[in-house]
Amino acid sequence: MKPRAARSSPDKPAARARALERIGAIYAAVWNELACEGQPFLRHEFLSALEDCGCATPQHGWTPAHLVIEDADGRTIGAMPAYEKAHSRGEFVFDFSWANAYLQHGMSYYPKLVSAVPFTPVRGARLLTHPAADAAAVRRALSAAALDRARAAGLSSWHVLFPRDEELGDLEHAGLIVRRDCQFHWYNQAYDSFDAFLATFTAEKRKKAKRERRRVAEAGITFDTRHGGDIDAPLWETIYRFYADTFYRHGHDPYLNLSFFKQIAELLPNNFMVKIAKLGAEPIAAAIFFVGADALYGRYWGANGNYHSLHFETCYYQGIEYCIEHGLARFEPGTQGEHKVPRGFVPTMLSSAHYIDDPRFAAAIRAFAAREARGVAEYAAAVREHVPYHRSADEELKL
Repeated sequence: MKPRAARSSPDKPAARARALERIGAIYAAVWNELACEGQPFLRHEFLSALEDCGCATPQHGWTPAHLVIEDADGRTIGAMPAYEKAHSRGEFVFDFSWANAYLQHGMSYYPKLVSAVPFTPVRGARLLTHPAADAAAVRRALSAAALDRARAAGLSSWHVLFPRDEELGDLEHAGLIVRRDCQFHWYNQAYDSFDAFLATFTAEKRKKAKRERRRVAEAGITFDTRHGGDIDAPLWETIYRFYADTFYRHGHDPYLNLSFFKQIAELLPNNFMVKIAKLGAEPIAAAIFFVGADALYGRYWGANGNYHSLHFETCYYQGIEYCIEHGLARFEPGTQGEHKVPRGFVPTMLSSAHYIDDPRFAAAIRAFAAREARGVAEYAAAVREHVPYHRSADEELKL
């Protein structure tokens, strides 16, 4: 059966919200027509790989509860990736203290409803709309549907993680509390080479960056770039061993399994990229990236030992070079990490939005979020004083 997609001009109002117990219950072509913003994480292939390979499943605390909006003719005009969560791991917007407060008052914080891409702290659309639909009306319908589901199921809360800024107004209008956070991103100012990028640094910071890169090169370490279709079975085993070891070193099981990576590499080969560090012919480290239409996303790293400056080179400098070579506008290397700032990454504000059903907790969390937002803004301003760029270049990067 041919997938049913929305017509070019759905002019009838949204009529019905429907829940999906798995992303496979909707055709990939229909979902992807809504998730058309150029990053791989919202695509049907990515979300289905998480479910098919057993990474985002009820057994691991992620029960799919995706929502779709259909118009009066049954055409899909909106969607929301969503999960009922039995814990707060793999979200990167930390609410453990909220859960503890509920526990101390003899109340249950879990399960909760979460609209997000599992294990992926990347800003993107969460209230997906068909390009020809009334976007504002569909976003309102999705918000109402999520609130209805949370209330009907007796859930403590609904959380929208890393939405686009233009969605925040709709979420606030629906009564959600906005939290602010800070990541560190790199922005391409049409650099024609890595040296042109370094030329925007102050002399002292430029010297330090060059010294880091020189240490890696002088150790005899070289790099190999592989996209999804260029990785054979033995190399997959090596890459996954590096990835998993990083989790084990921190006392955690890996979020993702080898089957997930292989499926993504097969379904989205141009969106999956690995930088492999080699000493002679032997791989000694790897950094896993995803490639979007205009951005590079750094996700995971691992190595078989300690090598001076190798983490910075593999995860950051190699990624920046890739962006310059391929004309990508920005590089998002993941959450946290002030150590990224001396390498050219700058503070970038992101948000999340939260509905808390209990009015007492909602009032306390709203006040907390306001205080936290002021602190995050002050932190970002303080960190910006330490970016490596000379003044004129820094002014251009104040986005």
